[in-house]
Amino acid sequence: MKILIYGLNYAPELTGTGKYTAEMAVLLARRGHEVRVVCAPPYYPEWRVEAGYASWRYQREMRDGVTIWRAPLWVPSRPSGLKRMLHLASFAASSLPLLAWQALWRPDAVMLIAPTLMCAPATLTIARLAQASAWLHIQDYEVDAAFDLGLLKSSLAARAARWIESALLRRFDAVSSITRQMSSRAATKGVEPSRVVCLPNWVDVSTIFPLPRPSEYRRLLGIPDDQKVVLYSGNMGAKQGIETLAEAAASLAARADVTFVFCGSGAAKARLLERCAGLTNCIFIPLQPAERLNELLNLADIHILPQRGDAADLVMPSKLTGMFASGRAVVAMARRGTALYDAVSPRGVVVPPDNVKALAAAITLLASDPDRCTALGKAARNYAERALSPESTIGTLEERLATLVRESRGKRAKEKAPYSGAPKPAATEARRRRKPSRAEEAAPD
Repeated sequence: MKILIYGLNYAPELTGTGKYTAEMAVLLARRGHEVRVVCAPPYYPEWRVEAGYASWRYQREMRDGVTIWRAPLWVPSRPSGLKRMLHLASFAASSLPLLAWQALWRPDAVMLIAPTLMCAPATLTIARLAQASAWLHIQDYEVDAAFDLGLLKSSLAARAARWIESALLRRFDAVSSITRQMSSRAATKGVEPSRVVCLPNWVDVSTIFPLPRPSEYRRLLGIPDDQKVVLYSGNMGAKQGIETLAEAAASLAARADVTFVFCGSGAAKARLLERCAGLTNCIFIPLQPAERLNELLNLADIHILPQRGDAADLVMPSKLTGMFASGRAVVAMARRGTALYDAVSPRGVVVPPDNVKALAAAITLLASDPDRCTALGKAARNYAERALSPESTIGTLEERLATLVRESRGKRAKEKAPYSGAPKPAATEARRRRKPSRAEEAAPD
């Protein structure tokens, strides 16, 4: 198949949507499909375009067997609600020429990765022009998140945005998301259940695995082997509830055997640095290269996954799969009944969102109980090996895409079929039953 993937984020971004979109494209290409991508230059989570790329011009490159076109966009250095919308709109507008050019390629399927839903109208238009199937894959319900997190507050704007969102979702041939709950939400927004697909995020357990020795990062950061490391690695943004980690670190400052390591970047990092100023039990490092990810994840004795309560059922943190695969204990903040709770509770510790006291207590308990940490880490690793295989998710995607393409081709073939000239049986019966016209009565037998 010829598959066009259209989305804001892509490799070499190390976290979030870009990581999974790139891996999806590469896995499809390795299965023999011809894959092209229209995306933006890498900028996330630093909110700064990476060296070697430009925010003001179009670029083309080949990466891992995939042809990539990058459209310019505006990247605000300090993103806010309005600035984020302008940022997304700049990509939606600048990518239109690239998308129109790809219509001449005649893809069999056009797949939009959300965010951003601002690109949905163009996706649907190009898919129809190319007579291709249109697929929407939702990593993040950006409309719900924007209002639930208070980034946008007008009730009138909320109703309008959700009406537009529902109208767009219903027009795609298939809509998928990364958890059962998030996939079900598409149906509540008006998508026919038969068109909804669950495509969980995955992890390559051959590249992320428990090391039989201490991580090299202990030596690099000067952390003794007997110290318990609480690690947060990834984007530092509004949805993460990152401020709870600073408060937990402050509450455990008297424990000389616990060190917090924060690795990453994002809009909330400056605020986190301010809150941790003066705390000797906190270490900050920038995002690390992809080839060092396994070494980094093995630094943790305890992985920590904060989450705001009002965002817990809107997103599934992409970093969780790597945490599980590393075979280390996980503490997550989630409400009962959410996808995050269901994923972590059988093989980790879950505490209520925004509850610093419960978070600090869970860290204290695990830091004092290495046997439980080991048991939880083994359970998490077993789950990653059993349920988070990329082959399973990509196989489901490939199968459903092939079905959609076959159905689309069948419809086009019927539309192009020549008229046989013979009346259909139903039409013949109708003619027999109706009263003959005067011309027919006058006609010779």
